[in-house]
Amino acid sequence: MDIMKNKDIYCLIGDPVSKSLSPVIHNNYFKLLGKNSIYFTFNIKDKELDIILKSFKILDIKGFNVTIPHKIRILDYLDEMSEEAEILRAVNTVKNQKGRLIGYNTDGIGFIKSLELEEIQIKDKNILILGAGGAAYAISISLAKEGVSKMTIANRTISKAISLSERITRLFPEIDVQYDGLKLENTNREKVDLVINCTAVGMYPNIDESPIEMEGFSKDLIVYDIVYKPRKTKLLQLAESKGHHTINGISMLINQALCSQEIWNGKKDCNFVQNYTKIRRILEEHVE
Repeated sequence: MDIMKNKDIYCLIGDPVSKSLSPVIHNNYFKLLGKNSIYFTFNIKDKELDIILKSFKILDIKGFNVTIPHKIRILDYLDEMSEEAEILRAVNTVKNQKGRLIGYNTDGIGFIKSLELEEIQIKDKNILILGAGGAAYAISISLAKEGVSKMTIANRTISKAISLSERITRLFPEIDVQYDGLKLENTNREKVDLVINCTAVGMYPNIDESPIEMEGFSKDLIVYDIVYKPRKTKLLQLAESKGHHTINGISMLINQALCSQEIWNGKKDCNFVQNYTKIRRILEEHVE
């Protein structure tokens, strides 16, 4: 019996990918919908990218996700990009449309969707973003599109915080964008509505560290850590001890994957609330 017969193939490419939870999410999604599809991970070195993408076209791989270190270099191989991907200059989702590779970025969209599921309103809010890398950029752009009133980019390296804040200001001059260090010496903590950690602080091996101290914030503060392993980072532990509402990175992880599925298979199959809830239950068994 050929278990691969007539299956549509999807995958993740990156280096490394061995510990990725994407196969758990996508293969369970296919199972929920009864789709004859399968999702793999492929560890691809930078020098192999060209030949791999050519083989994907030959094999008619229907779609794939892209992670570090290929999210920027993949741009050289695409036939078309979404507006979001054009702005971010980074791609994490590709659709193979009859041999044409079309690039998208679902990081920011997945983040916004996770806020919607939590019924969190962000229009006219004051946001503090920790970090100035690719995730911080994708999330800040999506927040700006949703109409936040102010953003502060706080980063260990101030020059990177300045650079990102200037990029956002050029695209959204109507938004008040500031920068700071992680000590938050120039930030009025009491006025912050939402803190988002986009740094790697809190991940292994730095699981006992928090990017910032949690003193001086309003009691109504929401703290979102996009790190999903461990499920409860040091930042979230500190926030909970102060009585703040917290969200971990599992929500964004699932939602950016479901946004990829919308791109590959159409919105009609992606019942976000129902499928999100089911996949989250499954995924939490894999994350401590």
